[in-house]
Amino acid sequence: MTAAALAAAEKFFENHRALPTMPEVASRLIRSFDDERVSLGAIAELIGKDAALSAKVLRLANSARYSPSHQIASLGDAAAALGLETLRNLSLAACMANAFPVVPGLDRGLFWRHSIATASYARILSKMLQLDGDTAYLAGLMLRTGQILMALREPALVADVEAHAAEPGSRFSLEMHRFGCTHTDVTASLATHWHFPAAMVQAFKDADTPMENRPFSLMAAVLHLAEVLADAAEHHDQPSQALLVAVPELVEHLHLDLAFLEDKLSAAGDPGSDVEQLLH
Repeated sequence: MTAAALAAAEKFFENHRALPTMPEVASRLIRSFDDERVSLGAIAELIGKDAALSAKVLRLANSARYSPSHQIASLGDAAAALGLETLRNLSLAACMANAFPVVPGLDRGLFWRHSIATASYARILSKMLQLDGDTAYLAGLMLRTGQILMALREPALVADVEAHAAEPGSRFSLEMHRFGCTHTDVTASLATHWHFPAAMVQAFKDADTPMENRPFSLMAAVLHLAEVLADAAEHHDQPSQALLVAVPELVEHLHLDLAFLEDKLSAAGDPGSDVEQLLH
């Protein structure tokens, strides 16, 4: 992220009243990443403090994606059915989606479906590359949120970007041409305002051009790859082919086993299939 891109990104924070606030439940869920002793019950109790979030988690636990053998009626049963990892990640997704406004220029359902897919793919890639999966999921979930702030100020330009972003991974260059920065640059500024860890902020800064930045950030590379994969899923493109077209040098640099990755993606199914339950 150059000084010029940083200055361009900061323009979207001139109206501090428009800056979204980090939901308290999300903040506490993120802090639980560092607690190896955190229990499923403690996470369920935290979620239970928010009635709307609890209702969303119950709806998700009863959805076809998680195929419950019986009707799940309580948050405790939902926690047991989903497990700690899934419960926390879905709750984070619901919190984040609720923290940002609906804006012209972006289809809310498509946006969060893409963000949840990016988060899920970032988690899969992180496990392949020996990175922390929880951190990767959160970073993937946040990756495009800067674009919401861009759309608050320049809805027509953001809509124009989305209209032309037909090729996986093309959003980065389209935004740089129109704004002088990318959504990941704006997300980095937001993450700084929200006091995210410095390493995650840096990964957002480097995510648009991971091969050009030194020192090389593996998390930034994972985020870029995950967004390309989410783009490919949205356009029904073959995942490994999309990566080879969009970022062949990154695939080669990481020695990615694309056949293994394809198997993992296939096993994961459609991670954004329950986005409606998260948004309503």
